[in-house]
Amino acid sequence: MKTIVAFAGSDSKTSINKQLATYAASLVKDVEVNILDLNDYDLPLYGIDREQEHGIPEDAHKFLKTMQAADGIVLSLAEHNGVYATVFKNLFDWMSRIDGKLWADIPMLLMATSPGVRGGGTVLDIAVGRFPFMGGNIVGAFSLPSFNDNFKSGKIVDETLQEKLEEEVKKLQEAIHKA
Repeated sequence: MKTIVAFAGSDSKTSINKQLATYAASLVKDVEVNILDLNDYDLPLYGIDREQEHGIPEDAHKFLKTMQAADGIVLSLAEHNGVYATVFKNLFDWMSRIDGKLWADIPMLLMATSPGVRGGGTVLDIAVGRFPFMGGNIVGAFSLPSFNDNFKSGKIVDETLQEKLEEEVKKLQEAIHKA
């Protein structure tokens, strides 16, 4: 059976992006889903001096290995001041020191959400533009605006947004099962 990993680019215990990633992953048919939580990976703030003195932390290797063993990735990015949340950027930096093509051409559904009307659109645009240079195979992208209005009881309540997410999930599913 094919497997996917789903995670949020956030360390919030109540992350709306983790809720969205988990929900989107549940829509992918005929796969085993592994939900990852960035809080389970203890990574010091990346710095070249730290890397040279202590090497790359084992948790960076562990996360990358788990991610690269999957057949698909569902990632929803938190947006802090228009860019990646620090916790995600730190993980991203550590993993890129292990493998510059860290996304390993694995089919990816890339998403973002926020309480605001742009739904994390700025960080999503940044990632869509950047990830392909690092082995990102983005087969679908989705932004959920106004999370608190459009996501209730564990699902998207706006019919148009739900249909859009289903279209993007279908692209991921087709890419996973084609491989």
